[in-house]
Amino acid sequence: MRTPPPIEEILPHRHGMLLVERLVSWDERQATVSAVPSASAWYAEPAGMPSRIGVELMAQAIATHVGVVAWSKGEPAKRGVLLGTRSFRSTLAHFRPGVPLNVRATIEFVDQSGMGAYDCAIELDSAPVATARIMAYEPADFEAFLDAARAGRPL
Repeated sequence: MRTPPPIEEILPHRHGMLLVERLVSWDERQATVSAVPSASAWYAEPAGMPSRIGVELMAQAIATHVGVVAWSKGEPAKRGVLLGTRSFRSTLAHFRPGVPLNVRATIEFVDQSGMGAYDCAIELDSAPVATARIMAYEPADFEAFLDAARAGRPL
């Protein structure tokens, strides 16, 4: 198996919004990425990264999975949107600066319309400290989806 490209080539996030650092492992069903909270980042509070930012870490793990699977097939990654979660749980209020985290996203389901769910976890020293089921949507035509959303038309 070929070595995947750096995370910057998989994800489009830039200018402080790229919160994950590298792809740790992946297969057709899951991806694990690493992240190291920074004390000087836009999200930083005195105690570190608020755990609510974990939802974005999970979303970036999902986007990494979509991107690396597409890369493995020689295809461009599909763009998608985070629809939300009702089940985010964290045992920590903050993730400490400089302390590495692993963020895993595993496909639970994806239907024909592009609607899907990933079970996600943030791990500290191999133990889960946050979990969620994230709902996401990969429209067949992302630009038409955005145009409809901007115009207030039904999606």
